[in-house]
Amino acid sequence: MRTEIKSSVAKRLNRIEGQVRGLSRMVEDDRYCIDIVTQISAVRAALRRVEEEVLRDHVSHCVEHAINSGDKADQRAKIAELMAVIGRAER
Repeated sequence: MRTEIKSSVAKRLNRIEGQVRGLSRMVEDDRYCIDIVTQISAVRAALRRVEEEVLRDHVSHCVEHAINSGDKADQRAKIAELMAVIGRAER
């Protein structure tokens, strides 16, 4: 992972960690269920954005490197990995 992406992802994950701690406090404080569910949805959306950023970096770095290398086996492997992870993400 490129350094600037790594830094961005780390910052986002730290914010998400704070959101999850907040969710835990909401449960402990017996907050209204819909408010908790709303915050869970916000955390999931934030995680999706992190996932997109990591995948974008993977494509622009790892997959691009495989394509430029001319190594057909590596190209097929990188594309297969990408398709598998996209398939899992859609479930």
